[in-house]
Parts: sequence; C-alpha cells; structure tokens
Amino acid sequence: MDGWMDGWMDGWMDGWMDGWMDKWMDGWMDGWMDGWMDGWMDGWMDGWMDGWMDGWMDGRMDGWMDAWMDAWMDAWMDAWMDAWMDAWMDG
Repeated sequence: MDGWMDGWMDGWMDGWMDGWMDKWMDGWMDGWMDGWMDGWMDGWMDGWMDGWMDGWMDGRMDGWMDAWMDAWMDAWMDAWMDAWMDAWMDG
C-alpha cells in the first residue's frame, strides 16, 4: 500500500504540480502581476518621476538660466554701456 500510494501520489502530485499548478501560477503571475506592475509602473512611477523631474529640473534649470543669463546680461550691458559712454564722452 505504501509503495502504491507513494508511487501514485508522487506521480499524480508531480504531474498536477508540474502541469496545472505551474500553468495556473504562470498564467496568474503573467497576467495579474504584469498587469499590476505595468499599471503601477505606468501610473505611479511615471507620475512621480514626471513630477519630480519636472519640479527638480525646472527649478534647477530656471535657477541656472536665471543666474547665468543675469550674469551674462549684466556683464554684456556693463561692457557695452561703458564702451558707448566712453565713446560718447570722448567724442
């Protein structure tokens, strides 16, 4: 009885586990997990990354552009005005 039970149960369980359970788990994992992960990645991650990138990059770029442009414009205007004023005053 033990030999028959061991053989039959092992064979049946192995077959059932390998066949039905594996297929069911694979299908469930592929379907549900892929769908859930895709949805989560597309939704939350994209939203978070977009928001973070937009905020961080915009703030950084705005700050950099403002500082760089201000410095460049100030230097250019100062040099141009100095040269123009010198030429006008000398002339």
